[in-house]
Amino acid sequence: MRTFVIGDVHGCLDDLLAILEEINFAVGVDKLISVGDIINRGPNSLETIRFFNQLGSSFDMVLGNHDLHFLAIVHGAKNPTYKDTLTQLLNAQDLDDLVGWLQAKPLIIQVNNYSVVHAGIAPQWDIIKALSLSKEVETTLNSENSGHFLNQMYGNIPSSWNENLEGMTRLRVITNYLTRMRLCAKDGELDFLNNDPNLESNKFLPWFKHRIKYKNEKIIFGHWASLNGKFCTANIHALDVGCAWGGRIRVINISNEVLTDYKSSYSKN
Repeated sequence: MRTFVIGDVHGCLDDLLAILEEINFAVGVDKLISVGDIINRGPNSLETIRFFNQLGSSFDMVLGNHDLHFLAIVHGAKNPTYKDTLTQLLNAQDLDDLVGWLQAKPLIIQVNNYSVVHAGIAPQWDIIKALSLSKEVETTLNSENSGHFLNQMYGNIPSSWNENLEGMTRLRVITNYLTRMRLCAKDGELDFLNNDPNLESNKFLPWFKHRIKYKNEKIIFGHWASLNGKFCTANIHALDVGCAWGGRIRVINISNEVLTDYKSSYSKN
């Protein structure tokens, strides 16, 4: 069995199918894992989530910020924005089944020697800590408090992790690190204003340049299209290469770390 991890798909179904054909992906034989953001921004969120769902045990994923945004809309915690391309999905007859399937997904997956996460891992956490904190969010998301959490999920404050954080504030900060983080300070303070990896200051750097407690861990992530799959350090693989913006879709075979890119057929104006 081969195990592949795929970058942000964003509802670009044609590109997804094309790259799976390129790598000769075999359902029932191979395993596919997504770094999240399987829907929104692209042209076909409904059929994309249906496709992943019907892969059954051949597929797994972590939740990205766009996946959580969709869940927030479904639960009435957020209104769609003008940028969203979720109308067909929100009106689908099988919406409840798809929501239940998606909402049960984790924020971090460990497979072989890799940790798969949508955005990144806070520099002050080790992997065990990150898994423990992500479980707090996952448990709440699959409880009767899910709607309350999704309502409180949005916001940039606090911008740093603190062990004394409690309740929905604590869950918001955990979620921001795992699904939204790009630049941060050494102490974990998040920079939500910038996403250009070249805009390094004396304080804020790409999160993976601060990794101290998990220096030798292998991490695969998405979320940060402007990285263009570059800028990373040893053992860190960036898979979001701008599929929904006319860039590419990327897959990594974790058995040999071979990357496969496919030029996107979709360009959003």
